[in-house]
Amino acid sequence: MIGYSDSAKDAGRLASAWQLYKSQEILLHICEAKGIQMTLFHGRGGTVGRGGGPSYLAIQSQPPGTLDGRLRVTEQGEMITTQFGLPGIAIRTLEVYSMATLQATLKAKKEVPQKYRDLMDKMSLHSCTEYRNLVRNTSNFVDYFRKATPSSELGLLNIGSRPSKRTETGGVESLRAIPWIFSFTQTRLLLPSWYGVGAVLKECGTDAEEMYKEWDFFTTIMDLIEMVLSKGDESIARRYNEELVAEEEGKKLGRELVRRFDETAKEVLRVTGHKVLQEGNQKLMKSIMVRNSFVDPINLVQVELLKRLRQ
Repeated sequence: MIGYSDSAKDAGRLASAWQLYKSQEILLHICEAKGIQMTLFHGRGGTVGRGGGPSYLAIQSQPPGTLDGRLRVTEQGEMITTQFGLPGIAIRTLEVYSMATLQATLKAKKEVPQKYRDLMDKMSLHSCTEYRNLVRNTSNFVDYFRKATPSSELGLLNIGSRPSKRTETGGVESLRAIPWIFSFTQTRLLLPSWYGVGAVLKECGTDAEEMYKEWDFFTTIMDLIEMVLSKGDESIARRYNEELVAEEEGKKLGRELVRRFDETAKEVLRVTGHKVLQEGNQKLMKSIMVRNSFVDPINLVQVELLKRLRQ
């Protein structure tokens, strides 16, 4: 089984995706050497931070040879209704899975240039270091996280199949992946899905642009991060920070994270060649714009309610 959620929470989205890619290649080589038919079980969540995203893109970006006409995946929580809630949608979902798996199986194997691999190794290491320095080594991050997000309040809701934390004490590592992602989704910062990416893209320069054009795996990662950033909102995230975090040090950290969000968006636009986020997907762009007109006021109401609840 390929686990996406906890690896992304532990190392960040970019490092997690690349290490899982290489792990699948290793498993394939071992099975081929032993004459074993391999079927990988992809334990993907619904959100990008938990390995989710459009099914077709995800399947097409798998390492060559790892599918071979066989695919096993999970559909979790709200994604069951989204993907299979109506007969017509269920048929369409199965068509997408079948078509993408067949195309990936029949597609001629194309070796990933060593230059790309070496660059991804560096990017993976750097982004993981950036991510862990924030969530593990920044002394006031856990306190900021608990105050700037509704993480504590979400733990009181009876909407999950398991407790939000594995243990009552501890920092981010004690949280389960779902509330970790969900808390930052509520504040529209969506930090787990992009943090650490902006800095490494800036270092890579034009090499990242070349990989985006030539390598399906990297194209998919960038497209998913672009989608996440388009759903975020700096002004909303800033409102949670300024209204709910009392300590000045916590506010400074929040402002820095919003700055990093903006920096990452600019770097992603440079790599993809787009002028605005989701320029290549006009339907999704319009859908997000329509949705935001309803979601933005709900965010503002939530900030006020959290402020009153905590007083």
